[in-house]
Amino acid sequence: MKPYKGYVAEIWYEEDDAAFHGIVHGIRDTVHFEAHSAEDLPQAFHDSVDDYLAFCKERGVDPQKPYSGKLALRTTPEIHALLGRAAASDGKSINQWVSDTLAEVAQKRVDEGSTKVKTRAH
Repeated sequence: MKPYKGYVAEIWYEEDDAAFHGIVHGIRDTVHFEAHSAEDLPQAFHDSVDDYLAFCKERGVDPQKPYSGKLALRTTPEIHALLGRAAASDGKSINQWVSDTLAEVAQKRVDEGSTKVKTRAH
């Protein structure tokens, strides 16, 4: 499902109620939505985001925004050194090399249509 107003959905199917459920991914607030068909999911997601934004406005609080562009990454010293060598070989900083590489891999995944719907086990 495409992002809406900068928000991204995580979706799964619940067999108990034969419905798709979703949450807005990447924020601390819980923004949930559900639909009984895949076709209804985008509208349910959009309505949920719109309701969240209206709720925040009514309360006079700023809605949480996902993905600031800052990403903390923890790795081993060996991988850190490997990243440094790879970045240097391309004439880039580690940050720029990692950002470019992640963007390339992520775009490939999205282009392949690899969106998956999870089924939660009970």
